[in-house]
Amino acid sequence: QVQLVESGGGLVHPGGSLRLSCAASGTLFRVYDMGWHRQAPGKQRELVATVTSDGSTNYADPVKGRFTISRDNAKNTVYLQMNSLKPEDRAVYYCNAAIAPVLATVRDYWGQGTQVTVSS
Repeated sequence: QVQLVESGGGLVHPGGSLRLSCAASGTLFRVYDMGWHRQAPGKQRELVATVTSDGSTNYADPVKGRFTISRDNAKNTVYLQMNSLKPEDRAVYYCNAAIAPVLATVRDYWGQGTQVTVSS
């Protein structure tokens, strides 16, 4: 069984930084793209950033230049370094990953979410 477990959320002042982590565990034949999404109160879940298994990254426009996504393939972990945080970054952040638990059975997995609050 595959699990994604996030950590690192919390309360930070505007302009501050946080680093989120998400570790995949269980039966992992292969881990493909990993990423972060977020959902603010009353809004739909939106993409934040993705990283492929070879390190290629993609960012949503609102976070470009402030957030950095990275991964450690040996640890099956994806990170999101968030700098210059703004009140509008407040949301529940979810990690997701395309994982093949066994050969030829790829599916999308999601973490349980971690709250990020940006407030003075």
